[in-house]
Amino acid sequence: MTVLSQKYKHKSMLDNYRNINNLVGWLVFIIATITYALTVEETASFWDCGEFIAVSYKLEVPHPPGAPFFLLLGRMFSFLALGNVELVAYWINMLSVISSGFTILFLFWSITMLSKKILKVKHGEETPGQTVLLIGSGLIGALAYTFSDSFWFSATEAEVYALSSFFTAFVFWAILKWELIEDTSAANRWLILIAYMMGLSIGVHLLNLVTIPALGLIYYFHNYQKTNTKGVVATLVISLVIIGLIMVGIIPGLPSLAGTLEVFFVNNLSMPFGSGVVFLLIVIGGGLTYGLYYSYQHGKLIMNTALICLTFILIGYSSYSLVLIRSAYDPPIDENDPETIISFVSYLKREQYGSRPLLFGQYFTAELVDQENGAPIYEKGEDKYIITDYKLENTYDPKESTIFPRAYSTQDNHVELYRSWMGLRPNEKPNFADNLYYFFRYQVGHMFMRYFMWNFAGRESDIKDASWLTPWESNEDLPYTIATNKARNNFFMLPLILGLIGLFYQYKKDLKGFSVIGLLFILTGIGLVVYLNSPPVEPRERDYIYVGAFYAFAIWIGFGVIAVAKFIGQFMKNKMVAGAIATLLCLAVPTVMAAQGWDDHDRSNRFFSVDSARNFLASCAPNAILFTGGDNDTFPLWYVQEVEGFRTDVRVIVLSYFNTDWYIDQMTRPAYESEPLPFTLSKENYKQGGPNDYLPYVERPNIKGAINLEQFLRLVRENSQALKIPNARASYNTVPAKTFFLDINTYDVSEAETSGVADTTATASTQIPAHLASLIPADMQENYIDRMYLDLKGRALEKKDLMILDLLAANKWERPIYFNNTSLMGVNLDFRPYVVQEGNTFRLLPIENPSPNNEFVNTEVMYENMMDNFFWRELSNPDVYYNEDYRNFALNHRSSFNTLARNLIQEGDIERAREVLNRSLEEIPDKTIPFDYVSSQTLPLLFEVGEEEKAIEMAQVLGDRADEMLTYLYPRAQGQNVEIQKQLIILNGVTQALNRAGQTELGQKYDEMLNRHYNQINTL
Repeated sequence: MTVLSQKYKHKSMLDNYRNINNLVGWLVFIIATITYALTVEETASFWDCGEFIAVSYKLEVPHPPGAPFFLLLGRMFSFLALGNVELVAYWINMLSVISSGFTILFLFWSITMLSKKILKVKHGEETPGQTVLLIGSGLIGALAYTFSDSFWFSATEAEVYALSSFFTAFVFWAILKWELIEDTSAANRWLILIAYMMGLSIGVHLLNLVTIPALGLIYYFHNYQKTNTKGVVATLVISLVIIGLIMVGIIPGLPSLAGTLEVFFVNNLSMPFGSGVVFLLIVIGGGLTYGLYYSYQHGKLIMNTALICLTFILIGYSSYSLVLIRSAYDPPIDENDPETIISFVSYLKREQYGSRPLLFGQYFTAELVDQENGAPIYEKGEDKYIITDYKLENTYDPKESTIFPRAYSTQDNHVELYRSWMGLRPNEKPNFADNLYYFFRYQVGHMFMRYFMWNFAGRESDIKDASWLTPWESNEDLPYTIATNKARNNFFMLPLILGLIGLFYQYKKDLKGFSVIGLLFILTGIGLVVYLNSPPVEPRERDYIYVGAFYAFAIWIGFGVIAVAKFIGQFMKNKMVAGAIATLLCLAVPTVMAAQGWDDHDRSNRFFSVDSARNFLASCAPNAILFTGGDNDTFPLWYVQEVEGFRTDVRVIVLSYFNTDWYIDQMTRPAYESEPLPFTLSKENYKQGGPNDYLPYVERPNIKGAINLEQFLRLVRENSQALKIPNARASYNTVPAKTFFLDINTYDVSEAETSGVADTTATASTQIPAHLASLIPADMQENYIDRMYLDLKGRALEKKDLMILDLLAANKWERPIYFNNTSLMGVNLDFRPYVVQEGNTFRLLPIENPSPNNEFVNTEVMYENMMDNFFWRELSNPDVYYNEDYRNFALNHRSSFNTLARNLIQEGDIERAREVLNRSLEEIPDKTIPFDYVSSQTLPLLFEVGEEEKAIEMAQVLGDRADEMLTYLYPRAQGQNVEIQKQLIILNGVTQALNRAGQTELGQKYDEMLNRHYNQINTL
């Protein structure tokens, strides 16, 4: 009876704890999921989200190395939109919401399992007091991670990091579950499940693989009761070998081997395309089948389990077949065109992004001493693979090379920043101590510890390079811009302190467990810092990369609850009450994090990323060609065209991609309502590795002045020796002059109609052909030119520039050509004298700006576009959070409003200029997008249109805030030069506008401020 009673009691306790653990786990999941669902972005946010939503919706091919499993899941979630294309983005964003909710669920269960080890609680023997403590630790740790800055950010947008975090949390929880299973057969099934999930995670992100050494330690500690340093080291070495096997041997290795076999079978054995791939698949399939059969027949359990795990990793990895399949159909977005095994390998290896030295390499001051051909680059020909180029292998001066190179980039802006971070003087060469100083100060300190402190101490603002906060930094005596920044969050270091308490407590109570979590933290934190080898500047903050380390620290936060409970337990006998009190006290940590972080993580009612993309397209005439620059210029445009079907007549060309042959090929195909682009250059002329990748300017004594563009293009088409310059690798074409001219009117003048300009003295050169007269605004036809001169900005043409020239010549003004501001600056040709602003884009026309220092604006078209055709959803809503990316795009729109108003004033149209300026203040008010340096250019315009009261109010706001900001920035001058310059520009603009408007007394006030700050800056 006693035995039965104890057995029943044991089962009752087990069931009681299990039920509570499951119930609270799902409760935490619900809290997290509801939080993320309430704050999720409703459309495509900036950066890669627009691209991922677009390619998920139609299963297209994103940038390397792709995320095919994410796309498949995103496609499934898009079905929930039920045909409403404006809801597609929301539902694909919800994939991240659900993934993040499950991440929190598995984190909770992981913490409770690990807490048992600290408390030395046997499975099924949990007392009520221990149950409260275990659940409390899991609850606080999971909620702290729920409301951590970086994870919350990723949880509410369509990026791969939320789904990747789910896989990380799942496999870590699964290995802990495996540890509890005594039956070997059942335990092996968990290992196979882990292998399969890791295989699937390859199709999302590789972060999951970094956890393998931590999982290896758990395996080692479980299977070997007596552990030692030798065993730990051996486990770590084996784990690193497994990572290498997957990251090198499987992910790029198998496709690389397939590519090598493919070339051999096709080129050497004259077999059909695909034969090498088929052969490898047969060998792998046959080898695995035989290995599984052999290991089963001979009772080799470890071998059998390992082969099954490998098989399931490959099954998961097979999601990458989506890339090859979809690329073969030539979708509109088909980055790198990886439809052959050769191009697929390059796609997987991210070869277009180059590489960074890790173990040995050059300093940024090292000279290039040699450059040799490396491995051949193949391309699919008619009946075999042909070599189109060779990979370059650079050799640098060994005297200026080092082990563990950190400062290696030779880009001009990088060199200057390296010196700044290292404290080097101009022309001073770095040494290894400087190299390490940069590593610890910038790569570890700025690019990891700063992000770590954002999550667990507090964040100064959302301004790029913002620092973290200490508990004693309040909002008093702060400039308005900083004090009102919604991303200013002070957690008073509560999460950090509780996590450190948990860290030391686990170290004291469970050294093996501490080594596992510590290794996970180091590998997903400092390990990634070493591997990524960040340059001294990034286009955006990279905190989302390190969420694995923040995940590990959240586990320590959970353990901190146990430590607090044990401390309280010293003063009371009831352990259940002590655990409850500790949980309630520590609940302050996630509560503070949630309260502080909600307003800057709430993305609801935010649409301007998409609306700014619509405004780019709305600025273009029908059937236009639009050149764009960076990710935020492009990916939202892809989204609105691919998903919402907006302005699919416009052909968007990404300037950086235009340097590649695969992208140019795509421009020769129709896309929706856009016809193929007309090029005269053939694939042979623009192929990768050909003579036109880079065309340096080489002065020719027999060529003076400008050269005829069409003749130059003819020489390029003919691959003429007249353009050649030999070097060590190949024969490249050159540019023989720094200016091209393009004849506009190539028709017989007698057949041309005049422009209608009332000028009886017009010569033949002022006559405008009929097909051009309708393109040029009537008030600009006097600026028509029959010859356009295009100057090189630098000393070379890139392939993108050559293709733009070819497009310009072949287009013959049939399709409108537009640039946005980024692409206009990014092209190596000066088109500015010939572009007319028609909104947020600039149209290329055969007219010349008579005043190159002033804007050239089609006020009628621009007025209609900005006042009637632009989108401004919720931009004036003060309850919507707009981070720095959104504020910068709003700044661009303010600038366009200013340009339009200024030109209307010049035309004498004061009334419409007043409407434009008031519309700008109405749609982009200070309460949502604080006034900036562009607003200082609005001031004189407001005075000119008679809005004196608004102008004075704006002047005072701008001047006072600039004074506050400069006073705040001076003690923090390191790295703040750009922001200081902006504030000085604002003060100067305010002073000049007030003085010109006769507001001399107020102008003198801000003039004195300006002089004071100038004097102060000179002392720095």
